[in-house]
Amino acid sequence: MDLVNLPRLMISAAHKSAGKTTISLGILASLASRGVPIRSFKKGPDYIDPMWHRLASGSECYNLDPYIMGRYGCIGSFQRNSGMESKSIALIEGNHGLHDGFSLDGSDSTAGLAQMLQAPVLLVVDSRKTNRGIAALVMGMQAMPPNVKIAGVLLNQVSSSRQADKQKQAIEHYCKVPVLGEIPYDKELVIPERHLGLTTVAETSDAVQFIQGAAERVDHYCDMEAIHSLFYQAPPMPMQRIASFGKGISGRARIGVFRDAAFCFYYPDNLNSLRNNGAELVFINALQEISLPDVDALYLGGGFPESFFDVLSANRGLVKEVQERVEAGMPLYAECGGLIYLCRNATYGTKKYPLAGILPFDIGFEHYPAGHGYVDLKSTTDSPWFRKGDQIRAHEFHYARPITPTTGCSCQFDVIRGNGITGKSDGVLYRNLFASFAHLHAVGNPGWAETFVSLAEEFKIRGHRERV
Repeated sequence: MDLVNLPRLMISAAHKSAGKTTISLGILASLASRGVPIRSFKKGPDYIDPMWHRLASGSECYNLDPYIMGRYGCIGSFQRNSGMESKSIALIEGNHGLHDGFSLDGSDSTAGLAQMLQAPVLLVVDSRKTNRGIAALVMGMQAMPPNVKIAGVLLNQVSSSRQADKQKQAIEHYCKVPVLGEIPYDKELVIPERHLGLTTVAETSDAVQFIQGAAERVDHYCDMEAIHSLFYQAPPMPMQRIASFGKGISGRARIGVFRDAAFCFYYPDNLNSLRNNGAELVFINALQEISLPDVDALYLGGGFPESFFDVLSANRGLVKEVQERVEAGMPLYAECGGLIYLCRNATYGTKKYPLAGILPFDIGFEHYPAGHGYVDLKSTTDSPWFRKGDQIRAHEFHYARPITPTTGCSCQFDVIRGNGITGKSDGVLYRNLFASFAHLHAVGNPGWAETFVSLAEEFKIRGHRERV
């Protein structure tokens, strides 16, 4: 079996909100500023952290989610996107705590992913409210299955040099792991949060300054040479045979993608898969453009349309063209924020906004998530998008729900796990439109991109025939 050297390091923590994202951004920016070619990955289905990673490193950040993508999907995506040809190193940021996960055996936890990728772990620990006892926490992280190599520890939120000395001595004595940094608390280095997690880069006016501040902090308080060396502790990986990510035929169709501050949730693997199956992607700013370009299909991703309802609702020119294209049979794939845009009206706060009116129900917003977590879906019918019996794993996180009856809608899926649109069904079908609250990943659903591009190509050919 062929082996490949891919220097890599997992950044994790004992629990969520310990500061691993800020530290990951600082390490990425610090190494990139030194001319080190570095790629990054984010464990889990999150969209927002990868946006920050991309700004910090200057390279795309890819998601790795064992539940949605499966073991071979994760390994394949990692090897495909880790920059082997440029001799890059790869930083993977975990999610939640190192051993937090859905399954009892931890296979879908950050530790499970680290074990899968044979990646050493740099563990971030919150130093507050403890001293030498923090070594017990690190020892627990070392002992808990899945077993991983904790190659270094960073102390975060340190109160004093005396506290840091006690913790460093205890960890290095009892855990036999080097402490490579002691970072004091800094209220300026906290990314603001909103109801779906961190604020996006587009909504944070000082995002570049924040990342620069994080890089300065890790440079000053951490041993960056030692941290850099941890990437090279990863052993060679067995080279996985990577399945073709597309047909390699270019120019099959043009797919318009709403991409702006309102619609910004797209997995890079999804966009790449569409390109690799022959699609040219045309990005559309739904907040500014009043008409659609010449495209053969539309992709409306998730995001925060509720923050821009006044602009989206007032842009009736774009709304009208989307309506006309859908009625003409143009394929349209929408998820979460895209689904909301296609509804009749949305009530947010005390205001009601008219939207595209293609889906025959209104949307409202709860104070708590209407759907949050992994979803398992089973197709109950054949459609242009999926076959009857198809089973899909995806993710949802939304505060929105229908507030008028959806009885007139035809849906693709029964919800086995999760909420979807109604709690029982998801995936509204209308003509060649599919709209769902579920975020699907192309690696875990390898036929999705080919289906999408084929539908766009068919629409393109049909339009050409009608014109002649």
